[in-house]
Amino acid sequence: MITFTNARIVTPDGVVNGSLVCDQGRIVRVADGKAKPEGQVVDAEGGYLLPGFIDTQVNGGGGVLFNDETTVDGIAAIGKAHRTYGTTGYLPTLISDELEVIDAAMRAVEAAIEQGVPGVLGIHIEGPFISKDRKGIHNPELFRTLDAESKALLKSLKRGKTLVTLAPERCTPDDIRELAEAGVIIAAGHTNATYAQMVEGLDAGVTGFTHLFNAMSPMLHRAPGVVGAALESRTAWCGLIMDGHHVDWPVLRVALHTRPADRYMLVTDAMPTVGSKTKTFTLNGQAIHVENGVCVGPDGTLAGSDLDMATAVKYCVEHAHASIGDAAIMAAHAPAAFLGLQAERGSLVAGQRADIVWLDDGLNIKGTFIGAGTETTALPLSA
Repeated sequence: MITFTNARIVTPDGVVNGSLVCDQGRIVRVADGKAKPEGQVVDAEGGYLLPGFIDTQVNGGGGVLFNDETTVDGIAAIGKAHRTYGTTGYLPTLISDELEVIDAAMRAVEAAIEQGVPGVLGIHIEGPFISKDRKGIHNPELFRTLDAESKALLKSLKRGKTLVTLAPERCTPDDIRELAEAGVIIAAGHTNATYAQMVEGLDAGVTGFTHLFNAMSPMLHRAPGVVGAALESRTAWCGLIMDGHHVDWPVLRVALHTRPADRYMLVTDAMPTVGSKTKTFTLNGQAIHVENGVCVGPDGTLAGSDLDMATAVKYCVEHAHASIGDAAIMAAHAPAAFLGLQAERGSLVAGQRADIVWLDDGLNIKGTFIGAGTETTALPLSA
């Protein structure tokens, strides 16, 4: 058993000044400041306790790019790097590649979950079923349409969640419906769909938008596009790269005013540079480097981010003007709900997993706990 004392606990009902009691990896209760501590005691020093962050778009970390290391060791190295920044659950994300690589990545995720690699929740397959018009840094030579072989592969994961980013105009509503009915979570991204095509995709089973605003048809006053359909939807979840580079701060602030916080998810779109001293890597034969906090290709094309979740939460409050409660929703509860895991993860309430992030008064990371209250996770995890 472990008790976090002297804490500001960010719960679904507001911030509670008191203590958080956990045992055997589960939250036992949130108590006021007068409650007697039990078991091991961690003084939170007046800082914040938030639910562990869940990142649905993690291309790499710790010097590892998932496309290059579709192995259990590769997945573990990526997760270890991101735990330092509060990520307790994540989807290793595969950028557009051959079906053989997708297959290897899916099998590696199954093995990682079976072997208990901390935090692995499934896989995000971002492409290759996307639009050349909104390709971003993806290699268009790898793009393909959905067919029987690829749909069978996408439906084949035996452990964890499968998230697929696709362009709705590059497939049929029946394709989307088939995948959704098989349990595949579908997000629209790297898409040049019209508003009408996007609405049709939502009706067929699309439930999310990958990095809203980036690599998708914009909202114009007579052509609402994918962005217009996303902002209009009350039910779909939208990922936001909260770094001020992928999307400017005023646009992010406007977006947060248009829809409930629980329908936005903070994502990093992180590359191998996160948690690594090396700020260069190779993607599809192109040299990528970090410039002003973002990863860019030789021609200046954005190539993912050098962002971590702790920084995204801090920026969300400081620059997007969200409350700490709404930032916690976007970093934990909303992605958990998007993945259908909200009964187990994403909120600091009794019965949920004791996956916890400790931030100081300035919203800087102090510690990450996965399954607090067990012998192996009783102290803050580090890289």
